[in-house]
Amino acid sequence: MYTDIQRLVKKQKADMKKMILLLSILAVFSCRSNAQKTGQTEDFPVTKTDEEWRSELDEMQYYVLREAGTERAFSSPLNKNYDKGTYVCAGCDTPLFKSEHKFDSGTGWPSFDREIEGNVTFSTDYKIGYARTEEHCAVCGGHLGHVFNDGPRKTTGKRHCINGAALKFIPEND
Repeated sequence: MYTDIQRLVKKQKADMKKMILLLSILAVFSCRSNAQKTGQTEDFPVTKTDEEWRSELDEMQYYVLREAGTERAFSSPLNKNYDKGTYVCAGCDTPLFKSEHKFDSGTGWPSFDREIEGNVTFSTDYKIGYARTEEHCAVCGGHLGHVFNDGPRKTTGKRHCINGAALKFIPEND
């Protein structure tokens, strides 16, 4: 009787290991479901072929704006730019952010507490395994960065964390 119990316990342990393995595999594949593939299907006023974008943008601008890439932290000269002016889309020159809304977040990317309303669109991306709010130029659809809720509390509480490569700075005329 004792050996029958031992065999039963061993079988239950083996079955439990198989169940854990199966559940682990299911969990991994469920994180990659089609429901999370939001891809941009929105039409934008400025549309160009991939060849046209590649000829007009430098390599980093193309990577960020068209492939939703991220530049290295602290690599953009716009990160520490505090001159008066407007930050526009590097792909289509649409005004996106004003210099008076820029702040030093310490993250290594240009940060703003608000966008120019109507010129930025938002979507959800799951590229790193959890939901983030992604920002795009409303005119050409270029990827700008992400918005987080850890910005200055005395203003909007938002931190628009933007790739400098997605922007061009237009100084204010004095």
